[in-house]
Parts: sequence; structure tokens; C-alpha cells
Amino acid sequence: MQALPRSFYNRDTVAVAHDLLGKLLVKKTDGITRVGKITEVEAYLGPHDLAAHTSKGLTPRTRVMFGPPGYAYVYLIYGMHHCMNVVTDADGTGAAVLLRAVEPVLNLDDNTRGPGRLCRAMGIDRSLYGHDLCSADFFLSEPDTPQSTIHIVSRPRIGVDYAGDWAHKPLRFYIDGSPWISRP
Repeated sequence: MQALPRSFYNRDTVAVAHDLLGKLLVKKTDGITRVGKITEVEAYLGPHDLAAHTSKGLTPRTRVMFGPPGYAYVYLIYGMHHCMNVVTDADGTGAAVLLRAVEPVLNLDDNTRGPGRLCRAMGIDRSLYGHDLCSADFFLSEPDTPQSTIHIVSRPRIGVDYAGDWAHKPLRFYIDGSPWISRP
């Protein structure tokens, strides 16, 4: 497995979100390789998107989101759950894609539906904030075998009711028919 090139992330955030579905999330730690197939994501389009963390501007927390694409934005919610985003689009844009669920492929249990559970299963925490996803130990990759055509479902994002009209935009995407999503 080889890391996706930086150019994969340096594109429109919605296009990257669609293309992440079916890709592999790979984390190598202490001789153990964990792999999950990405089945559900949410796009956050930058400071104008009121559901995006960058809508509050550049802060110590959002700094990596305003940097170059292809880095991990990992944060803690409710004081106990880690979430991971993939920084997308051009440097300075402040956009990212939240990974919401993966299908276990290697060395994962089946509790990977939802961003907090995904991070717990993969061993992702804030120590990976700003990690280069073009590295050899934590990256996204093409699957080893070609996949059949993926049909993508679009729905409003989850848990962003505070974001006004942005809460209703269909920026949550998942693989149609996959049992490995957080909710239909």
C-alpha cells in the first residue's frame, strides 16, 4: 500500500470527499497495521461554511486546516471523542473532509461506525494533529484490488444544527448499501 499523492487532496473539497469513499485509511504502529475502507465522510468547505471549524477564523485549533492539503486535522469533541479530518483544497482555504466511518479490513473490530469510534479503533488521537498523510506510517491509499462502481448517497451533515442553512446542505456522503455507516 502506498500513500495517495498530495495532488489528490489539492482539489475541490466535495470532489475529494466523493473520491475518498472506498479508499483505505492505514495506520502503522508498533508493528501492527490497521486498515479500514472509508465508507462515510462529510465535507466542510471553509470559513464561509458555518458548520466548519474555520468559520471562526484562524485559531491554534484550526491552523492545520488553513495549511497545505494532505494533512490530518484531529480534534477532541465532548472532551472524550477524537475526530479526524483530511485537509483539502488549496493552501489557505480552510477546508477539510471528516472521516465518519470505515469498514474494518485489517486488525480492526467492528465498532467503526461514527467518527469517534473510527478514531478509537484506528488509534487516532491528537498526537496525529498535523500529521502528513503522505507519510509511510499514517496515510490513505487506493485499495489493493479494483473496486466495483460505488453509488454515493448525499445527505445533510450530522450534528451541525447550529449552522443555519449550512446544516441542511447535502455534504455528507456514504456508500449506498454499506452496513458500515453511522446512520442512514
